[in-house]
Amino acid sequence: MNEATPLSSLPDRLSVDPRSPFHVAALFEQGIGIRLNDKELSNVEEYCISEGWVKVPAGRALDRKGQPMLIKLKGRVEAFYK
Repeated sequence: MNEATPLSSLPDRLSVDPRSPFHVAALFEQGIGIRLNDKELSNVEEYCISEGWVKVPAGRALDRKGQPMLIKLKGRVEAFYK
């Protein structure tokens, strides 16, 4: 990775799902990390910094369209480039 290239700041809300209006594919080329209450999470599907929540899969449960069921965890959210 070229250290001279400045990284853009991450948006307030971002989703992994390409069907979501909050999905930005170009941001996923670099590694993105999420911390919730100072604990790094690796399975975050969507986050919102201003509202203070992340959505993570609820085990292996799937909805009727085959997508993972998500639960919302609330707390202090930080997004960063790895």
